[in-house]
Amino acid sequence: MKYIDEYRNPEKVKSLLREIRSIVTQNWVIMEICGGQTHAFLHHGLDAMLPPQIELVHGPGCPVCVTPLEQIDKAVVIASRPDVIFTSYGDMLRVPGSTKDLFSVRANGGDVRVVYSPLEAVQIAEANPDKEVVFFAIGFETTAPANAMAVLQAKNKNIQNFSALVSHVRVPPAMEAILSSRRNRVQAFLAAGHVCAVMGFHEYPPIAEKYRVPIVVTGFEPIDLLNGMVAAIQQLEAGRAEAENQYQRAVRFGGNESAQRTIRSVFQSVDRKWRGIGVIPQSGWSLRPDFAEFDAEIRFDVGNIFTQESPLCMAGEILQGLKKPLQCAAFGKECTPQTPLGAPMVSAEGACAAYYKYHRDVAYE
Repeated sequence: MKYIDEYRNPEKVKSLLREIRSIVTQNWVIMEICGGQTHAFLHHGLDAMLPPQIELVHGPGCPVCVTPLEQIDKAVVIASRPDVIFTSYGDMLRVPGSTKDLFSVRANGGDVRVVYSPLEAVQIAEANPDKEVVFFAIGFETTAPANAMAVLQAKNKNIQNFSALVSHVRVPPAMEAILSSRRNRVQAFLAAGHVCAVMGFHEYPPIAEKYRVPIVVTGFEPIDLLNGMVAAIQQLEAGRAEAENQYQRAVRFGGNESAQRTIRSVFQSVDRKWRGIGVIPQSGWSLRPDFAEFDAEIRFDVGNIFTQESPLCMAGEILQGLKKPLQCAAFGKECTPQTPLGAPMVSAEGACAAYYKYHRDVAYE
């Protein structure tokens, strides 16, 4: 990769938009999986510049957004204990649980700290042996290697006051859940480049073939996204359904094998509940039995907490590409970044937050 401007070149963006207009002859619904891609589309105004035949819908690739409500409630219970230092990425502090969020716990005196790496949480545990230090290990495949390394480091150093509240999810099972739904509208996917940089895209060809849906791996800059759109539309117009890599500077077919070995050494596949969607078989990771001593659910006995979603929040339909944020009656009213009903309005990658934040300043016309 050279300079970032290379992937935001206005003339190249215009050229790709002209190419899209020249090849599209039918109406197509294309989903970008990643919340970072959703924000990039809206931030740069690309969604507004696509021809009217192309409808973008927004997928479940926001890790904060799909963390189930009961995991937030478990985090709140643990973080409220006086003997606990609870650590998390910043976005998670304002995600509403059934009664409160982690920010409220901190405001009421709980020791809730924002960290920028799970290894930082291990260091906090090392420096505070009289406290239980818990890290909220959420995310897709991208964060899993670092989270696994934190657990490995704690085990190797015999740091007994560290544990992780794990809520990892995986992209391919979510894609299959969307495609197998009777309500599915998605005809092609733009796959998340950073996930594929870790895991590769070897899991995608069977999905593309089974459901007859093109899957194009792409990045996050305007030219990345538009190259992905061109490839997806070319496949759709030609009646092809293949997994294709348009992010070759960062992604290999097999991915990062070292990172995958680290993940496999610490995590095992499990059924996982997704907020607003429900349980998707084998769509998540949990700690392997060898690392049960670092499982915060076991250590603090919070495994039996179950809660219900707000009936006003339609995050699940948005995350499955069935509806857009502006179709939600609560959007901008009961639900704002200051008073969110659901995680998509809180997260830096949430679709609702993107719609609320960005204006239609089209930079490339």
